[in-house]
Amino acid sequence: MSDQNEPDPLDPFEEIIAAETDRDPDLAVIEAGSRTLRTQGGPPGADVPARPEDPEVDKALREVEAELATRWGETKLEPSVTRIAALMDVLGEPQRAYPSIHITGTNGKTSTARMIEALLGAFELRTGRYTSPHVQSITERISLDGAPISAERFIETYQDIRPYIEMVDSQQEYRLSFFEVLTGMAYAAFADAPVDVAVVEVGMGGSWDATNVIDGDVAVVTPIDLDHTDRLGSTPGEIAGEKAGIIKQDATVIMAQQPVDAAQVLLKKAVEVDATVAREGLEFGVVSRQVAVGGQLATLRGLGGEYTEVYLPLHGAHQAHNAAVALAAVEAFFGVGAARAEPLDIDTVRKAFAAVSSPGRMEVVRRSPTVVLDAAHNPAGARAIAEAIGEAFDFSRLIGVVGASGDKNVRGLLEAFEPIFAEVVVTQNSSHRAMDADELAAIAVEVFGDERVQVEPRLPDALEAAITLAEEEGEFAGGGVLVTGSVITVGEARLLLGKG
Repeated sequence: MSDQNEPDPLDPFEEIIAAETDRDPDLAVIEAGSRTLRTQGGPPGADVPARPEDPEVDKALREVEAELATRWGETKLEPSVTRIAALMDVLGEPQRAYPSIHITGTNGKTSTARMIEALLGAFELRTGRYTSPHVQSITERISLDGAPISAERFIETYQDIRPYIEMVDSQQEYRLSFFEVLTGMAYAAFADAPVDVAVVEVGMGGSWDATNVIDGDVAVVTPIDLDHTDRLGSTPGEIAGEKAGIIKQDATVIMAQQPVDAAQVLLKKAVEVDATVAREGLEFGVVSRQVAVGGQLATLRGLGGEYTEVYLPLHGAHQAHNAAVALAAVEAFFGVGAARAEPLDIDTVRKAFAAVSSPGRMEVVRRSPTVVLDAAHNPAGARAIAEAIGEAFDFSRLIGVVGASGDKNVRGLLEAFEPIFAEVVVTQNSSHRAMDADELAAIAVEVFGDERVQVEPRLPDALEAAITLAEEEGEFAGGGVLVTGSVITVGEARLLLGKG
């Protein structure tokens, strides 16, 4: 970048600022810095897809979505892999056609998967990524080469395996669930592509999760905390027992920092199956990090050495830790630290991380006032976001918009946000799982006090109310809005605010 006193008129940073004539100049500088750094790293990752423009394709996709909706939802489970294994058998075991990196944990799975995908793609491998839940479009769940598959391909994949789904349904006590069908579609699409490597995020747990019919060469365990306690266990150790199910014979385990009881369970399982373990804070980790324009600049220690000046266009310490985990996972996949001593090419690593995006995760979707979306839905995730907000933004007054699911620890979520929210607008999304706004308000009043809580059952009204409250500070006073509590709430807010 040129000297501040003598700006180069040809500098792209200056050009971008000059073009932002209708924006707050300070915000223009921030935005321009982010865009300049992203340009250095190549194009950003594919965003969330919108509905198909072709009416016939949109109609066909809606028909597939309607058929999938008749099956058990993602919260209704019969804990076994019997049905998905039967589907894989009749499909010819497509999940065996490529190596895979399997990801479990409580928080950070999707962001970590996106980072792993970006790194593998930068090293010219064809990738398939399967993540859940989706932010706006069901097609987000299955990605090829870093982009969600097209609606046409999604429909085609479903139609191709539909006869086999029906065959398995007829032979099992219970029909394949929504998540099991999507998992079968992903594995089939990856084999058909074909991909060089699949990056697969579990839906819930590990041992009996539908994704667990793969034998991941690398098993990644992001931080474990209390979530889905009714199904996975009431302590981190018990939950780790389920998540350890993805650790397979002779695999490499990349383990983020964990509670002691969870770490003990994971290490015991690794010993049982002769898996190699790399632990964050010992074999790899974050050496240093500092806030940068539009994200952060980090030095990461991988299995093969240090990687300096890695720009990550995502906010928060938690994302730097996700980046360290992702880097170690890709190193392990390539044999760094085992089969080969030298680290990965630093320029390629930098380029990959600079291009990472993670929609709905500390995502700024509006300015004046700034509106941030984050899909935090449990206390651990909320604590990480509360810390990240304080670090990345200088809000003088932050208004929360919270719409949560009824099966979550809503009180813990609200308590984590209480120190940073001046006021909270409670609402509900369109999901049948959404907690009733009045019920949520009753808990919020106990946490925030009556004078800091506003109830708006309709999300559009909640967004309008929050933005109005933030604007009371004045255009340049630093008011902001954080929309959070659920991936569904964030996805619907994203649409309402003109994204996708």
